[in-house]
Order: sequence, then structure tokens, then C-alpha cells
Amino acid sequence: MNHTAILDAHGIGWSVQGQPIVSNVDISVRHGETLGLIGPNGSGKSTLLRMLAGLLTPTYGEICFDGKPIQQMSRRQIARLITLVSQQAETEDRITVRDAVELGRTPWLTALSPWGADDEAAVNQALRAVDMEAMSTREWNTLSGGERQRVHIARAHAQSPQLLLLDEPTNHLDIHHQLAILDLVKTLPVTSVIALHDIHHALRCDRVMVLKAGKKVALGPPADILTSDLMRHVFSVDARIVPDPAGGASLISFQRIHSI
Repeated sequence: MNHTAILDAHGIGWSVQGQPIVSNVDISVRHGETLGLIGPNGSGKSTLLRMLAGLLTPTYGEICFDGKPIQQMSRRQIARLITLVSQQAETEDRITVRDAVELGRTPWLTALSPWGADDEAAVNQALRAVDMEAMSTREWNTLSGGERQRVHIARAHAQSPQLLLLDEPTNHLDIHHQLAILDLVKTLPVTSVIALHDIHHALRCDRVMVLKAGKKVALGPPADILTSDLMRHVFSVDARIVPDPAGGASLISFQRIHSI
């Protein structure tokens, strides 16, 4: 992993009618890493991702991509560099899997650069990456939750971003499909920031950032960050990491310490 930053956020915050949602967050996302973003419900994870994606303009602070402020970039320029897979990325339109993935090429299409061989190749590669080639003609409304998430990620892949942001991509999936989605993201040739609901999944990330009430509490390797003290402070639980004696993924055991 390259330790230079692909994206830097300096003291960013976002407020609604004077009510702070995210406050004074600093973060540097490193080239090639998978950065997990965790925190209680309402801690500002989705808002932070939307700011990093250029969809929300920070009330204060600055976000730079490879040293250039994204506030100075056009929406099309940002979309060629960064893509966000949101929780509510649904559609009622009668479209096929391939149609949905082709939407990822939109930022690259102009009157002078219409759909061409490069776009076709990007879509084919994206469908292969998520193992959905055989289902490319299936209609969206016939897909399972796990299949839809794979298509969302394929659409993002086809967009050819350098930074992939995902807002709780494993939400509402069974454990098999949760792990399949996270393993898939790990194989993609992009830097990724993933907001996670299940803290166990954070153990699979290169680094973890913890939010509470819109503020950054900690940032670093999971084994260093997810301590008993932090879990008690942020999530109001007693917790400890239990290593797998067979050398596999560790687990975290939880016990609620009081009503919340």
C-alpha cells in the first residue's frame, strides 16, 4: 500500500440550520487502502461520505484530491475520480443489469466523446469483476439484494474512479453475501472508504476511523483502534477482540453495559 494520500480533508464540517452534523474532521486517505468508517447511528458517516464524494459542500474546511481542492472541480471532473455507492441506490425503472452498469460511464461521455469501444470494454470488465456477465440481460427488479449490491459496485467500477466510497454496502444482506461484497471490494484496483454497520467487518480493513456525534474519535489500524476503552466510550458496550486460534479473522465479543 502506498502511504501517500489520494484525498485529504482538513477540518471539514457540515451543519443544518446551525446544528452540527460533522465537526472539524481531518482525514488522509492513502492510495490503495481500504479504510473502514464506523460509529453509532447518527454519528455522521453518511454525511462525511457525501462530502468526500463532492455531493455536499462542507460548511467549513477543505477537501483535496491529489492536492487539488474538489470545491474547484466540476461535478463531471469529480465523478471521473470519485464515486459513491449509497444505501438508497435503487430504481423503479425497468432496466437490465447491463443498462445499470452502463450508467457508470456517464461522466466520460460528451458530444465530442460519444459511447465507444472503451466504454463497452469498461462495462464488460466491470460485469466480469462482479461475476454478473451471465446475468447482464436480467431485469433489475428480479435481482436479490446481494445481486443488486454487486451491480451497484459494477456500475461504480465501470465509472473507472480512483476512489470508491461505499455507504454500508452490506446492509440487509445475509452473512455470506456480506463477506462476498467485502471480498469483492478488496479485489478492485481502487482505494476505498467503507462505512460499516458491523464492527466485525472493520477488522478486515487496513485502517479504521471512528466517529461519534459527528467528531473523529480515532483513526488507525483496527487492532490498535478497537480497544475495550474505545468500544465502551463510543458504543456503550464491553468488548474484547478474540483471536481465531486457527489464524483466521478475529472476532469481537460484546456485552451491553447499560440501556441506551
